[in-house]
Amino acid sequence: MSKRKLVIAQNIEKELQGQVKNIVPDWEVIVGKDQETWQKHVQSAEIIAGWKKDMSAALNAASSLRWVQSWSAGVDSHPLEAFAERSIALTSANGVHAYPISETIFAMMLSLTRKIHAYVRNQQSKTWAHEHLKLELHGKTAGIIGMGAIGKETAKIAKAFGMKVIGVRHSQKPEEFVDEMVTTERLNEVLPSCDYVIVTVPLTSETHHLFGEKQFHTMKSSSFFINIGRGEVVDESALVEALQTEKIAGAGLDVFEKEPLPEDSPLWELDNVILTPHSAGSTEHYDKRLIEDIFIPNLKEYLKGEAPSINLVDFDKGY
Repeated sequence: MSKRKLVIAQNIEKELQGQVKNIVPDWEVIVGKDQETWQKHVQSAEIIAGWKKDMSAALNAASSLRWVQSWSAGVDSHPLEAFAERSIALTSANGVHAYPISETIFAMMLSLTRKIHAYVRNQQSKTWAHEHLKLELHGKTAGIIGMGAIGKETAKIAKAFGMKVIGVRHSQKPEEFVDEMVTTERLNEVLPSCDYVIVTVPLTSETHHLFGEKQFHTMKSSSFFINIGRGEVVDESALVEALQTEKIAGAGLDVFEKEPLPEDSPLWELDNVILTPHSAGSTEHYDKRLIEDIFIPNLKEYLKGEAPSINLVDFDKGY
C-alpha cells in the first residue's frame, strides 16, 4: 500500500521540515519550491502546501488532493471553483503578515506625513530644502478598510500615536483599539472624516474597484491613501487622477492592478506617491509563522478526521 503524501512546494528550513515530518512519520513528505521537485507528486498528493499555477494535475479525476494550504493570505489566484467542486479544503496564510505589513503601513504613513520620501530624493541630488514640512500623525483619524489580522494590528499601533480609528467591514461588531466600526455600506459616509485611508481587504467580486472616482472625491484633499490589500480593489486611473489633481495629498502603494507596474504608469513619476513592489508582507519569520501557527495546528486537526479550522476559506465569500 502506497504511503499518504504531503507536498510542501516551498524551500523551508530543515527544522520546520522536521516538525512536520514528526507529525506524519508514516507519510511521504516532498519539500522544495523547484517544479522538478514536486511536479510528479501533485496528482498523488493528499495535501499540498504552497499552491502553484502549474499544479493542474492535482485537479483531475484521479487526484488524491483533499486540502491545500496557501502560502499567501490572498487566495484570489487559486482555482476556487475547482476546489469547491471537488470539496478540496483551502486554508490561507492570513495572520502571518500582520506585523510586517502593519509596519509597512506606518512606514508609508510616517514618510508621507514627515516628507521622508522627499528628503531622500533631495539627498540623492544634494539639495538642501525644507519641503514645507508641517504635518503630524498624532491626533489624526485613520480609516481602516478591512478589519482582519492586519487591520487589527494597524489599529493597535494607531492608538500609540493617539489616533482615532474608524474601522470598516461587513459587520459592526466592536473591535479593540477601534473607536467606531461601520459597515462597508457606510464607507462613503466616513471617508470625509479620515486623514489616512488604509485598505487591507482581499480581492473579491464585492471589493473589486471598491475605491473609484467617487471615493477619492469624497476624501479630504489633505488625506493620504494607503493600499496594501490588492491592486484591483482600486480603480487605478481614478487614483492617478486624484493624485495628479491633488484631490488627495498622497498615496503609499504596495499593490497594483497590473504587476509588475508598467514602466509607462504615471504613478512612477508622481512626487506624492511611495511605491513598493508587493513586498509589504516580506519578513524573516514568514515560513516559521505559517508552519507553526497555521499549518501544523490544521494538520493535527486533519489527521483526526476534522476539517482544518484556522483560516479555512469560505468559497462563497472568496476569502
